[in-house]
Amino acid sequence: MRLPQTGGCQCGAIRYEIREAPDLVYTCHCTECQRLTGSAFAMALVVAGAAFQLAGTQPRPLQRKADSGRTVTRWVCPDCGTWICSGPKPEPAARDAVRVRAGTLDDTSWLRPTTHFWTRSTQPWIVFPEGDQRFETQPEDLAWMRAGSA
Repeated sequence: MRLPQTGGCQCGAIRYEIREAPDLVYTCHCTECQRLTGSAFAMALVVAGAAFQLAGTQPRPLQRKADSGRTVTRWVCPDCGTWICSGPKPEPAARDAVRVRAGTLDDTSWLRPTTHFWTRSTQPWIVFPEGDQRFETQPEDLAWMRAGSA
C-alpha cells in the first residue's frame, strides 16, 4: 500500500486523502449495509481522524437509529449520494477515527478485510478466510479497533 491514498465520490465533488495506514479493514454483513450497498456486505477501513482529510464539497449527514439505540451517521455527497464515511462530523478536531467506505478509494487493490461484523446475517455463499476475526453482531466496545489489537 502506498501513501497517501486518495478517493472520492462518483461525481468528483468530494475528494479525500488518507495519510496513514488503516487500523482495520472490515466487512459488515448487517441487513442495513446489505440494503444500502445492494450487495452482500459493506466494506470499510478505520483510519485515524487526523490522517483523513476531505476536500471539495462538504458531505451531508444521513442518520438512523441502530438496534442498539445509538444514532448512526453516514456522510454522503450532497450531489451524487455516494456514501463516503461514517462516524462523527468528518473534521479532524471532531473525531478520533473515521470509517471510510472502501469502494470510494481510487485504488482498492491493496484492501484485505480481516474482521467481519454481523456475521449472523451473512449470505450463505460467503466463506470467511481462516484466521479472520468474526463477530455475530457489533461488539459493544470498539476501542480495540483504534488500539490496533484487531
